[in-house]
Amino acid sequence: MEATGNILFSGVGGQGILLASEITALGLLAAGFDVKKSEVHGMAQRGGSVTAQLRYGQKVYSPLIEPGCADIQVAFEMMEAVRYLPYLHKGSKVVVNTQQILPPAVATGHAKYPEGVLDELTSRGIEVVPVDAFDIAREVGEVRTANVVMVGAMAAFMPVDSAIFEEAIRTRVPEKFREVNIKAYKAGRDTTK
Repeated sequence: MEATGNILFSGVGGQGILLASEITALGLLAAGFDVKKSEVHGMAQRGGSVTAQLRYGQKVYSPLIEPGCADIQVAFEMMEAVRYLPYLHKGSKVVVNTQQILPPAVATGHAKYPEGVLDELTSRGIEVVPVDAFDIAREVGEVRTANVVMVGAMAAFMPVDSAIFEEAIRTRVPEKFREVNIKAYKAGRDTTK
């Protein structure tokens, strides 16, 4: 617990980014870390960018991650992985949902979704961990658990026992959705083995 860890969550409104960051924070707190978290909602209701910054360690004084200091980015959409490139460093891990959510300009035909988006990250020495979270969530029986699939994939790189994150899900998710979310978490974690 000597070092501080920095996790950046990024995506667009409606993808469950804030819940994913809350589950992660609860798990880290239960594991004995000091945790600080900050959220930016922006234009979330209109499909705009949403981020959460989370820092953990023995003692953390600020929730904000400085540019070039994110150890892990959990990107809920491919373009969002690249949007926050200035926060990453050589050796960062980017756990990225391979789902594409088309921005309005692309959806209306005024622009094209760029090809080779993730190649930009790997060309800079950043480890990319692609996860088809939407498909995995569909397989477990609830597409709305894609965010928890992403938590599971990210958790494989964390210094926390899996059972602690599962308990965080039980604490934070309403009872009728708990079991499917735990299945989603486990399925996400299995993708990185």
